Amino acid sequence: MSDAGFSNIQHSVSDQFFMVKEGLPFVIVPLAIALIFGFFQLWIIAGFFVGLALFMAFFFRDPHRIIPTEADIIVSAADGKVTHIEDRENGKFVSVFLSPLDVHINRAPIAGKVMKVELFQGKKAPATSNQASQTNQRNAITIEGEKMTVACTQIVGILARRIVCWSKAGDNLELGEKYGLIKFGSRTDLLMPINVEIFVKIGDKVVGGETIIGRLKDNYSIPAAEHQSSINQYAN
Repeated sequence: MSDAGFSNIQHSVSDQFFMVKEGLPFVIVPLAIALIFGFFQLWIIAGFFVGLALFMAFFFRDPHRIIPTEADIIVSAADGKVTHIEDRENGKFVSVFLSPLDVHINRAPIAGKVMKVELFQGKKAPATSNQASQTNQRNAITIEGEKMTVACTQIVGILARRIVCWSKAGDNLELGEKYGLIKFGSRTDLLMPINVEIFVKIGDKVVGGETIIGRLKDNYSIPAAEHQSSINQYAN
């Protein structure tokens, strides 16, 4: 079976399960510890670990999402709160902060081919800072659609310890398809073409795969030089 076929099966199973498989160890281990303390009738300690297991199941939850069908749209790559919106020389920039209570699964903002996936080592400083997109550990994925290219970056914060990216260069993603997650508090940035009309504002709560972040105003192909510039900003 091809890697793509195996990946599709994994996603299909995940769609039918209440949480992502990466979260299972974080649920099973506390439950096992709770059973040990329960055996010795240390109920308060056992109850603490049961509560921890329940929180982990909540954190790694994988709720069903209804993906919009409008043309030329860009959907949020993550659940959370919009904290930054900027007009940059190389495109429109929107940043979403994920608290520990938000769903931490990342979804493709557009349909298209994954052109590049780059992991940059860095700090685990507060993800809300303006410098986080250049200094924190992050994973940048570039998706090229029919009319536009969007760079989506997973950024760790103080609590986040690991970035998971299931997609690799050459994969094709559908709009809103799951491609990764960040464990425990984080941020997700989108860099879009300059002629995208932004529909959200700072402070808005967004839902990954459902909330429309913006729409392409007209047919536009971001030049190759701007493709590279979109990614290079995360490497500095």
